[in-house]
Formats: sequence, C-alpha cells, structure tokens
Amino acid sequence: MWYFAWVLGLAMAALFAVVNAMWLEFQHDRRTEAGPAEKDDGIAR
Repeated sequence: MWYFAWVLGLAMAALFAVVNAMWLEFQHDRRTEAGPAEKDDGIAR
C-alpha cells in the first residue's frame, strides 16, 4: 500500500505546482496591468 501514498503524494505535489504557477501568473498580470499609481507595494492592508 506504500505505492498508493506515493502516487497520491506525487499527484498532490503536481497539483500544488500547477496552482502555484497559476497564482504567480495572476499576480504578474495584475501588477503589469496596474498603472504606476495603482501598483501594489506588497504590504497587506
């Protein structure tokens, strides 16, 4: 049964990588589309 956990772990790692890449693309697009006055300075408010 170790193989089930191994395959499940690989699937979760791949899913995490895809979601992380999508989030980074969204952040990049959001920052490049914003004007100079609207740019996010990285501080959560």
